[in-house]
Amino acid sequence: MLTGTSQKELLRLLRNGDKEAFSEIYERNAVDMLAYADRILSDTGAVEDLVQNIFIDLWSRRSTVQIDNLRNYLFRAVKFQIFKYFRDKKFTPTDLSRLNILEASIDVSQKMEFHELEKAITYYIDQLPPRCKEIFELSRFEHLSHKEIAEKLGISIQAVKNQIGKALSHLKQCMNRDGLSVLFLLLFNFF
Repeated sequence: MLTGTSQKELLRLLRNGDKEAFSEIYERNAVDMLAYADRILSDTGAVEDLVQNIFIDLWSRRSTVQIDNLRNYLFRAVKFQIFKYFRDKKFTPTDLSRLNILEASIDVSQKMEFHELEKAITYYIDQLPPRCKEIFELSRFEHLSHKEIAEKLGISIQAVKNQIGKALSHLKQCMNRDGLSVLFLLLFNFF
């Protein structure tokens, strides 16, 4: 059983074709990936297919794929698959409203290159008080739950919620002040 195995070791085992390591990676990440994609797509079948395709791709490219942070890699793959889903699908009225959010974000990226926009977000996050920044990054970049963050930092779940709320408020204010679309934050799962 590989329950306590580090991410680095799981990746090493995966590269060598270890099916148990692959199963452990799936067990640790699939539920969160499904929940994330479902918040955006609200289509259980499509979401399940999307996540399944990510894991199929991971297994098929296991010996050549270069991954530094497995969880970040998997969630970026989810974002890519969501864009691909919207690109390839025949749209319903509900999908069109979701696509409008994506299109608004694309308008932002036309004003500023994507990497520059990422730099702006990083700059805004760097302005947060250290503890607030740490909690926000654990939540949004490492995809830890409020409970996991509270346990890791030895604080209450309510304190975690308060700090994330403070961070989101700060980001909205900064983006509004600088004339950037808050919708961009939706793409990065900041809400």
